[in-house]
Amino acid sequence: MTDTTFLPTLLAAIQSEIINNEAEISALDRAIGDGDHVTNLLRGLEALTKQNDELIQLDWSAAFMKMGMTLMSTMGGASGSLLGSMFVSMGKAAKDPDMDLTAVSTIYSAGVESIKARGKADIGEKTMLDTLIPVMQSLQSDAEQNADKATVLSNMKTAATQGMQSTKDMLATKGRASFLGERARGHIDAGARTSQLILCVIADELSKN
Repeated sequence: MTDTTFLPTLLAAIQSEIINNEAEISALDRAIGDGDHVTNLLRGLEALTKQNDELIQLDWSAAFMKMGMTLMSTMGGASGSLLGSMFVSMGKAAKDPDMDLTAVSTIYSAGVESIKARGKADIGEKTMLDTLIPVMQSLQSDAEQNADKATVLSNMKTAATQGMQSTKDMLATKGRASFLGERARGHIDAGARTSQLILCVIADELSKN
């Protein structure tokens, strides 16, 4: 994996993808959520892009830590706390300067586990974890098999997309959607959708790099 000079390009691509899908995400969130997910996410991304010059001077551990603290302080809402915690945990796990697939899998897994712990949630509960966990499992499997880059990125996108789509028929047990019961079925979770968009952008950008 490349060094942190890759972050400005990556953040710009993520920001663009979220903006391009803003109307859809907002509609998903209004259907079963609080309606503010995309607004909060874009606020966090804007804050991160303002730190580009500083982030590229840092190693991955320090960059992840700074990104996590920034998301916590700027995003607001449950997503800010969860994503902030994810990046801080990734920063703590990113001690190996050699960001090979095994290291990336370990770092990402630490981030996902922190969301599980902080949100007291797991796969199957109609949250962002239904996207994040399948990608974690895909990375772990590919790292064990020493898969090539193209395979890893393709599997990552497939896992993210299938995970996101799986939330449509789920009952929700967390957040506002949990009060809707059966009415939550038929709607994709907004956090699962934005997570899928972000992970697919990361895969696409890494494939170019």
